[in-house]
Amino acid sequence: MVEKKNKKANVTAVYALYYSATGNTAKVVKAVTEKIAQELGLPAKYMTYTSPASREKDYEFGEGDLVIVGTPVYAGRVPNKMLPFLQTRLHGKGALALPVVTFGNRAYDNSLRELGRELIGRGFCVVGGAAVVAQHAFANKLGINRPTEDDLCGLRAFAKQVADKLETEERELLQSKEVPGEEEVGAYYTPLGIDGKPTVFLKAKPKTHMDKCTVCNVCVKCCPMGAITLNKPDEVPGVCIKCQACVKKCPTGAKYFDDPAFLSHLAMLEEHYIQAKENAFFLS
Repeated sequence: MVEKKNKKANVTAVYALYYSATGNTAKVVKAVTEKIAQELGLPAKYMTYTSPASREKDYEFGEGDLVIVGTPVYAGRVPNKMLPFLQTRLHGKGALALPVVTFGNRAYDNSLRELGRELIGRGFCVVGGAAVVAQHAFANKLGINRPTEDDLCGLRAFAKQVADKLETEERELLQSKEVPGEEEVGAYYTPLGIDGKPTVFLKAKPKTHMDKCTVCNVCVKCCPMGAITLNKPDEVPGVCIKCQACVKKCPTGAKYFDDPAFLSHLAMLEEHYIQAKENAFFLS
């Protein structure tokens, strides 16, 4: 590989930093990060803020850094339980950032704009953004098998555009520009039931088929909220954000949701949002 000196944007390190409960956001962010790093002739470094412990430390970056920051979309916005981390633990100090959101084929609403604003507020210079379709966490008929290989090819093409921009523009000319979206971030999307009326399932929690459970504690370890009791997987005393990590990763299929309001919303999604949505890419 020919060494590139990055005389323009002066990028000397490329990082991925993401929240990914079920793995799709990690896949998307890693694809973008790997391609940008390859184009710039730099190694890629990967970090996650998915676990509770990972959100208890600070992440500091500087002017030579490019950070690809990823999150799935929850109810049209950045997950509210992840906002405290983004607002207090990240320190841009002039680093460049590329916000990336994944959405389950309904809509990404104002989430990408919101993530970009949070990064700007933490001292990053935002150079673009991407909203990418991934298979929905709990509506299995939405975004089936996405991101596909075609999606990943599109991501890599966009990543090359980002790298080219950084190699051709002077560092002092790179200025944060918000990605398209409504001026106000707005409220979270209101879930609807199959009857089209608002439905509430904030208190819904996963159940466990104990006849299938082997008490392997996979669900305990993968829960991003640390909500499940060790060695007692049927106890969920903590906050559940319905991310489905425990359901998706249980090796015996023992975890499930049976809350009527939750299932009604799932049915509504699968009735109205099957048609494949497009990815969206932006360069500042």
